[in-house]
Amino acid sequence: MDFKSKIILISGPTASGKSSFAIQLAKKVNGEIINADSMQVYKQLKILSARPDPKKYQKINHHLYGFHDARKSFSTGDWLKIVNKKIIKVQKKNKIPILVGGTGLYFKALIDGLVKIPNIPIKFRNKIRNLHQRLGQKEFYKKLLKLDSSFKGKINPTDSQRSIRAYEVKKFTKKSLNEWFKNTKSNFTKDDFVKIYIDFPREELIKRITIRTEEMIKIGAVREVKNFLKLKIKKDRSVLKAIGINEIKEYLSQKKDLEEIKEIISVKTRQYAKRQSTWARGNMISWLKLEPQDLNKFLKKI
Repeated sequence: MDFKSKIILISGPTASGKSSFAIQLAKKVNGEIINADSMQVYKQLKILSARPDPKKYQKINHHLYGFHDARKSFSTGDWLKIVNKKIIKVQKKNKIPILVGGTGLYFKALIDGLVKIPNIPIKFRNKIRNLHQRLGQKEFYKKLLKLDSSFKGKINPTDSQRSIRAYEVKKFTKKSLNEWFKNTKSNFTKDDFVKIYIDFPREELIKRITIRTEEMIKIGAVREVKNFLKLKIKKDRSVLKAIGINEIKEYLSQKKDLEEIKEIISVKTRQYAKRQSTWARGNMISWLKLEPQDLNKFLKKI
């Protein structure tokens, strides 16, 4: 496979070994690694976000890891602006950009472009969220389809985040989110990308998640959360969705013991991995799917 002038994308569920595979691939193709994970951008979440350890970079340049302060908001649009420039910089060095992460929306924005929707006032957005909370996802989803039938079959009935977004956009702009999507454009063409998805068997992934949770606690996740809580992050910041923050907070307030916390973190991480896999099945159909046993074979062919 010829990777010249290509942008390599590597995705997969959490704990699937994306970072280590990316390093091996970077060695083969003279590449540099760029972060495509929404939690690994934050300075203060090294352990909980499973950010790659600089000691394991193996002399491969890594970009956009741990560079953003968690107290400041950071959106997909912010990432896209930065990453578009970073890709060009890497290419100008005659290196291959390798984007690695589990945030599907980052990859979608890069490949398809980002929707330029007018800013929706926070009061309006909170009103929709309160409606969602009052109705519950099942009834809210029915309400969304009545408001905008174009989303039938396009949003998973259990996906509250996308349901809320679709509803608020239609309600505020009087125009479907699907219509806004039609007017988007990427800085790159579809042929610029080589797209790889690491497809881990469920049972094996569960074991890896359990082991990684144990390791996170062992190397200082509790201390990391303790320091993080001192920052007094605003409640609307997406960084607060990071698995482990609320769970360890409960341990620190002595509501739960450490063993309970580790189990809850493992379970929530497994649920997150399942959501990533479900999203990939619907949105990464054209990606090359590689199972663990295929990774070395793939590298040897290069």
